Amino acid sequence: MKQQLIIFITAILAGCVSIPDNVTPVTEFETEKYMGTWYEIARLDHWFERDLDQVTANYKLQDNGTVQVINRGFDGNKQEWKEAVGKAKFVDDINTGYLKVSFFGPFYGAYVVFELGENYDYAFVAGNDTDYLWFLSRTPEVSEAMQQHFISKASELGFPTDELIFVQH
Repeated sequence: MKQQLIIFITAILAGCVSIPDNVTPVTEFETEKYMGTWYEIARLDHWFERDLDQVTANYKLQDNGTVQVINRGFDGNKQEWKEAVGKAKFVDDINTGYLKVSFFGPFYGAYVVFELGENYDYAFVAGNDTDYLWFLSRTPEVSEAMQQHFISKASELGFPTDELIFVQH
């Protein structure tokens, strides 16, 4: 019985870093270029970001090869800033935009960069399934054409784009 429980827990945790069907991580990923501040333009809603606007993510490469992640957003209902600090590790290799990120101890979730601007000016990011989706940009505002491109691409891949939240900055 104990061995079955260990296998079950391992399978559950491994599933958290899987890649959604039809989503392919970018290759030729340049970690140094990805570091720094990103503005969240759009996302699918989840409890850990509920009611947050002015959301940013800051990535900093650590000496040990992991990435420090600091997510920050303003909760207008409570009139306070919220911040979460986590770490990310590459799943395959540092040249593939496929990481696992943790904000809660040993539990990791997938972080899959599936489209990236040529100049690292925007990124489309998925989690382990189509319930997790983010549109990040180096600027707090993007063009309507870029928003439509994101919606179109995400819709093609099976994400519920009718549920997207566009973040106020």
